Amino acid sequence: MELRVTESSENELSIEIAGEDHTFMNVLKGTLLEHDDVTAATYDVNPEQSGGQTEPILTLKTVSGADPIDTLEDAAGDVRDKAVSFRETFEAAA
Repeated sequence: MELRVTESSENELSIEIAGEDHTFMNVLKGTLLEHDDVTAATYDVNPEQSGGQTEPILTLKTVSGADPIDTLEDAAGDVRDKAVSFRETFEAAA
């Protein structure tokens, strides 16, 4: 997975996440929105034929004083934890 920051400020971050699609982006966006420090989280994917980017760009806005990079790191950890929990539950049910 390649990450490229396209815009960054004190309370906002836009980051291109190469190689991902709606499946991962929706999970990440949903997890970000569960955080109290997040005021907005969205992503955009323009189809290649539109002349836009082909990789998704995640945009994250946080409350004053909350670092969006730290918040994104926390959310990524939460996604990992949810995936591990799901795998363990699935394996226990089999």
